[in-house]
Amino acid sequence: MERAFWKTPYLTTLDAPVLSIEGRDIMISPTIFFAESGGQESDQGTINRIEVSQATVEGDQIVYRLAADPDFTVGDLVNVQIDWPRRYALMRLHFAAEIVLELFYKKFPELEKIGAHIGQGKARIDFALAGNVSQHFPDILLQVEQLVAADLPIESRFTDTEKLRRCWRIEGFSQVPCGGTHLRSTREVGRIRLKRNNIGAHKERVEIYLLD
Repeated sequence: MERAFWKTPYLTTLDAPVLSIEGRDIMISPTIFFAESGGQESDQGTINRIEVSQATVEGDQIVYRLAADPDFTVGDLVNVQIDWPRRYALMRLHFAAEIVLELFYKKFPELEKIGAHIGQGKARIDFALAGNVSQHFPDILLQVEQLVAADLPIESRFTDTEKLRRCWRIEGFSQVPCGGTHLRSTREVGRIRLKRNNIGAHKERVEIYLLD
């Protein structure tokens, strides 16, 4: 299955042939419809004007469950449309979280991430950490602002094509394994806000919100 959302994450519509149909579960290739992975929520949208209720990664394939019976057969060309405002918010919050996480790692090399999630309204990163994480926010935010203002290109590529392993890279900053959908430039992250949430003993959550 060709994941066109990696090569062209700004593409909002695509015509693709149907590979298989099992009830309301279908597979297509190529696809621009991201399925939840690495903490980033699935896209929302339609296939042939039928809402996709669930997208699931199964091995090296993605299975889409439709909200109604398909009106097409295997081999037919169907139109895929994704909710672009949602996708773009996910891309911005995803990369904001990636940058914040890398800055925390640079500040605390032994820091342990214990969870993460990227939704349309906010992203979060959970750390195993004693103490109030918010004391570090001013420095982290300053560095984020500098990266955004620098308008640095974000390279996204395969590190292992057979195993579908990918990474993002900002020259002079970091290279990180990641299979999400990525922005072209740090400028697109825009302004962000950080919020602390204490989720338990020696556990700290950093919530990330877009301000524009």
